[in-house]
Amino acid sequence: MSGDDRLRFRKARVTVKDLARDLSLSTSTISRAFYGDAVIAASTRKAVLMRAAEIGYAPNPLARSLITKRTRIAGVVTCDITNPFYPEVLTRLTERLREIDLNVMLTAAGSSDSLDDAVKLLLSYQPDVVIVLAATLSSEAAEACGQAGTPALFFNRRPLNVEAFGVTCDNVGGGRLVADHLIKLGHRRLAFVAGLPDASTNVDRWEGFRRGCLDHGLDEPLCVEAGAFAYESGYDSASRLLKEHSRPDGVFCANDILAIGFMDAARREFGLDIPGDLSVVGFDDIAMARWPSHALTTVRQPVAKMIDVTMQMIEMLFESAQLKPRIERFPGELIERASTREARHDT
Repeated sequence: MSGDDRLRFRKARVTVKDLARDLSLSTSTISRAFYGDAVIAASTRKAVLMRAAEIGYAPNPLARSLITKRTRIAGVVTCDITNPFYPEVLTRLTERLREIDLNVMLTAAGSSDSLDDAVKLLLSYQPDVVIVLAATLSSEAAEACGQAGTPALFFNRRPLNVEAFGVTCDNVGGGRLVADHLIKLGHRRLAFVAGLPDASTNVDRWEGFRRGCLDHGLDEPLCVEAGAFAYESGYDSASRLLKEHSRPDGVFCANDILAIGFMDAARREFGLDIPGDLSVVGFDDIAMARWPSHALTTVRQPVAKMIDVTMQMIEMLFESAQLKPRIERFPGELIERASTREARHDT
């Protein structure tokens, strides 16, 4: 099919001038009809919206942004969309953002360098807010947001070196919950499987778990670096932990997908029974953790509450530029399933 043939099949875009001409109204009247708080007769607004639907007209968001100074874009920056926790969060967060007429522009990056580039690209679209999801912004990227006048808000992360707005689970408290649970069950040889070393979630969960063990009079838990919050990393870390060290009787993995990989390796490569030979705990409570094949004991993040407060913060940031940065933390909940049980000690 030639270019001319394709053009014949392409429907001409309906413009605001077409709609105004069709209804014998001014373009400004047409434009006001699409703003809920604009002054316009109810009958006129109804007529405009009905006719717009009939002929397929929709306001041009870029043109609207020139008038309102708002793009209605919420930029989301992430480095870890493969972790099942974040697609679950992103689905729910997107629904809530749409309720306040914000459209999501997702930017994914794999390294700190590409993350800075991704943020700069995102800022070229002048988003009304940037939400940092499963990523740690460099000081350069954070400064770029500030210079652009675009508020940045962290979800389930806290920047390690700068003040910022953010909403997160109490990861230190969650790590302590895991220590208390395993020790209550009689486990004494404990280990931690770490994810990304520079992720605040990883740092805080380890710190809470470590403190909890020390406060109960135990030695500091063995820590094995998986290097990522991924199934394969959990699988590989199990092989290293169980081959190179005396076997622990309780293991806390920095998130659920790590724990699921760890459990599969413990069963398949070493023939261990979970929880008979080894108790395993994760963090997040992703959907897979509830599958009968995993039945993973975990710390459930209060995602609904975290999203509620994120939306409140966004609304406040839109209303005032004078807010002081703060990180809101909310406690997680230990969910006990079949991957943990009372320790059996030989006498």
